[in-house]
Amino acid sequence: MTQIFPSFFCALAQLPDPRFRRVLILGIALTIALLFAIYCVILWLINASISAEVTLPLIGNITWAGDFLSWGSLLLMMVFSIFLMVPVASAITSLFLDDVADAVEAAHYPHLPPVRRLPFMESLKDSVNFLGILMLANVLAFGLYAIMPVLSVPIFYALNGFLLGREYFQITAMRREGRAGAKALQRKHRGTIWIAGCLMALPLSIPFVNLLIPILGAATFTHLYHRIG
Repeated sequence: MTQIFPSFFCALAQLPDPRFRRVLILGIALTIALLFAIYCVILWLINASISAEVTLPLIGNITWAGDFLSWGSLLLMMVFSIFLMVPVASAITSLFLDDVADAVEAAHYPHLPPVRRLPFMESLKDSVNFLGILMLANVLAFGLYAIMPVLSVPIFYALNGFLLGREYFQITAMRREGRAGAKALQRKHRGTIWIAGCLMALPLSIPFVNLLIPILGAATFTHLYHRIG
């Protein structure tokens, strides 16, 4: 557990690195694009489901209902982004983790031999499987939120911290340990990995700040792997 914050600060200090910054900018751009695409779909559904004019008794025709709901959808999207950033973070990490890990290792662990990158289809399969687990777990968790609303916030962060930490660490460790070795190392340090995942999930709930977290999280877990591996 004592290795989590030094790992994060090392990742943060590398932001000026041109190689690291390039991946960070690409990650932010893709994150914004994904969230914007989701917002456009929501906006299209709103516009498709409501006519330009709404007639109310005693009031008559209202022509601004669509605009009102469209602006309301923007506010709603900002709220939804708290939850959407968890799967988006996973997707961004899966796409850029090798590039982030290479930049981190080149700067901090230059003595290590190069690693063989996972085939694209294998990485894609792992990403799809994890996204499915992440979405299913969060859908099931809504039942707990309804039963225990007071505990909904800690349940959300504990669940997603566990899932994100598990995914980030496993992808990072698999580069050098293989799948079986990564799982064994994860079991050995599951508490530290879970706490690190929870600390990463917290800023994912903060608009704008959450744009930095997928890439910083990947770099942090790269350092964490080398410190506890």
